[in-house]
Amino acid sequence: MMYPNSPQVNTNQQNPFLVNQEDEIDLKVILFNYLQYWPVILICAFLGTLGAYFFNRFTTPVYKVESTVIVKDEDKALGADIFESAGFAGLQGKSNIENEIGVLKSYSLALATLNTLDLNVQYFQEEFFTPRQIYGNYPVFVKVDWTKKQAVGGLIKLEVIDDASFELSIEDPESFQIFNPQDPNFKSGMESFTFPQTVYQFGKPISGEVFEFTVEKVSALPGEVIYFRMVDNPSLALSLITDLSVSPSNKQSSILNLSLETPLRRMGVDYLNKLMDTYLQRELEEKNRTSENTIRFIDQQLSGITDSLRGSENKLQKYRSENRIFNLSQEGSIIFEQLTELEKERSAAQLNLKYLQTLREYLNSGRNGDLVAPSIMGNSDPLLNALVQNFSELQAQRVQITANFTEQTPQVRDINAKIQSVANALQENVGSAITNTQNLLADVNGRIRMIERDINQLPQTERDLLGYQRQFTINENIYIYFLQKKAEAEITMASNMPSNVILDYAKSGQQPVAPKRSLNLLIGLILGLIIPIGLITVKDFLNTKIEDPKDLEKQIKVPLIGMIGRNNSDGALPVLNNPRSSVTESFRSLRADLTYLSPQKENITLLFTSSISGEGKTFVSMNMASVFALMGKKTILIGLDLRKPRIAQDFGLTNDKGMSTALSSNISWKEVVKSSSYENLDVILSGPIPPNPAELLLQEKFGKIIQEVKKEYDVVVFDCPPVGLVSETKELFAFADVSFYVFRQGYSMKGNTQILNNLVEKGNITKIYGILNDIHMDKGYGYGYGYGYGYGYGYGGNTYGYHEEVQLPWWKRALRRRS
Repeated sequence: MMYPNSPQVNTNQQNPFLVNQEDEIDLKVILFNYLQYWPVILICAFLGTLGAYFFNRFTTPVYKVESTVIVKDEDKALGADIFESAGFAGLQGKSNIENEIGVLKSYSLALATLNTLDLNVQYFQEEFFTPRQIYGNYPVFVKVDWTKKQAVGGLIKLEVIDDASFELSIEDPESFQIFNPQDPNFKSGMESFTFPQTVYQFGKPISGEVFEFTVEKVSALPGEVIYFRMVDNPSLALSLITDLSVSPSNKQSSILNLSLETPLRRMGVDYLNKLMDTYLQRELEEKNRTSENTIRFIDQQLSGITDSLRGSENKLQKYRSENRIFNLSQEGSIIFEQLTELEKERSAAQLNLKYLQTLREYLNSGRNGDLVAPSIMGNSDPLLNALVQNFSELQAQRVQITANFTEQTPQVRDINAKIQSVANALQENVGSAITNTQNLLADVNGRIRMIERDINQLPQTERDLLGYQRQFTINENIYIYFLQKKAEAEITMASNMPSNVILDYAKSGQQPVAPKRSLNLLIGLILGLIIPIGLITVKDFLNTKIEDPKDLEKQIKVPLIGMIGRNNSDGALPVLNNPRSSVTESFRSLRADLTYLSPQKENITLLFTSSISGEGKTFVSMNMASVFALMGKKTILIGLDLRKPRIAQDFGLTNDKGMSTALSSNISWKEVVKSSSYENLDVILSGPIPPNPAELLLQEKFGKIIQEVKKEYDVVVFDCPPVGLVSETKELFAFADVSFYVFRQGYSMKGNTQILNNLVEKGNITKIYGILNDIHMDKGYGYGYGYGYGYGYGYGGNTYGYHEEVQLPWWKRALRRRS
């Protein structure tokens, strides 16, 4: 029987069933793929947010303590203009922002600060998860003898028994280290730490080989539990300089912002304030160093001058008493005054020469510190004074820098180069000054010798009195000179003030900087969404099974002609047993499509195969034969899967004879035809499993049988073995008018599509189409197959209708209504 009005097929034209193969991203499909897991995603998002809440709840808050310091540039030193004109511009000791930052973050400054605070014992109170550190208002006070070896780093539990006693225990015996005050920068480990006993008395020393401390009761109550940890100041200093941040407020500003993040706000405020005070005190000590050196030098000189002055004074008084002479004659007074002035000038020159020689030895030895200013010794050379002052300031800067940097860093190399340049200039200047002073001293000595000739003309008594008077006056003038210079140095030291100034003392914000509660909640929510979505994405990426019909359309090089929904009925023949089901409608739709696939055909032969067993080719072939039988077509279903027959079981038949019987014996094919018990549908089973199924199907007899079968039946349906497993199926394509390659959703491997593509490209198989079987209801790929069908028909005023719709999620139902 011919299909009416069937158009002639032109193989040169594009097949109307071919889909667009362009790669495109269907956001709706992707969205539905994730929405099917919405309960899991929602639970994970809730758990992520809940985890962030508990993290915020039980994490110790960290606060930021801040303060500011103004770093002022010092005024130019005395003689700076001359110093610059001498070619040493830029070597003046001005405060450098980077150097001051280095000083504030230096280990030595932090250690000096901690030595004035009592932070080397940390106290904790019990919390839900871990002990929480406290500061101030301690229930007990632990006094540690840091001159002895101490076990530091570990947590010690103290439980108050009564007002007089308490119990000690170790939380983690392996976390302790031994601090040795003789070598504070190195701590040795210890395998385990325990106390020799557990109960101790308040106020009594607790001592051992590696510990010695006393616990004083402050406000602790019986039963109260306190934890404490002993931390040596060197380790605490290293920790605090890591947490301390120092930075200028802007590039052009000399204001430094100090900030410290700590869970203890009061401790942070106390530490920053004391750090700034120590910083300013250190700067003041550096400024006072020159005055202190000068005072020390003068005191050393005064100790010798005092004895000389006392001796000369006693000799003068004794001579006057013995010789009953108290005053010089007029001529003697004139000579004495002249000699006194010259002696004063010679003393100043000798003192200056001694200083210059000491300064030269100092420069040659390369020592640091203990340098006295030339002006104190009466040297008024402005260039020499400027050089010495800048030399002292550069040495002070080097001490500060080397506290934080090694000798190989650019900062240290730069300051060393400046010091060497100034030292060279000083040596040259000192050498010239020594020569000039020696010449001056020789001239003064010559004039003194001329005056001494005049003294020889005076009477003996007056000459002796003049000698005693002269010696006393020399010592007295030197003594008065040193006292005057000492007073000047003390006034200078008392008037010194730090150049830098504390602008704002430390203060802490009321809100913690960590944990960031809102951000953590957001991160928890995002992680709760990302993790399941990521796992779903990875699962889909690693999934090697065919899921999305659109992906299948893109991968195969033939049209995907139909999709069969999942069979939820009891039997394997929903077309015959449940004609109103959505699966039956899928087969009816496929039957209608055959009008275009094989037009102008009176009889039609269909072939069904797949890649592997289990993809549903037998199910599709049986129901496809059934849907033609319901149409009134004389249909026969031939089981050609001689290795794994299934048709007999589904039709309730006995596989005692079939195609293998007809091919291996002289029995006519008509004798192996069995009735399916359904109208217009006959079946030729595969028969008993033969030893050589491939050779049987390749016999010439098989072709003759098929020709005769086609003459007897309108529709012939072949249920062939999987083409991916056996070879004979490729030969069977020649007997079919239309072939179908069956895939199964969630079962067929994606790589199986290449088998079909090879058949088309290399096997020259034509008129073959793809079918996707077992479309799941829970897959949100945007296809209507199997999702719901409704129709009705009526005759003579009586309407017989039915409607079937699968219960879908709300978002799928909304999409269907929208489409």
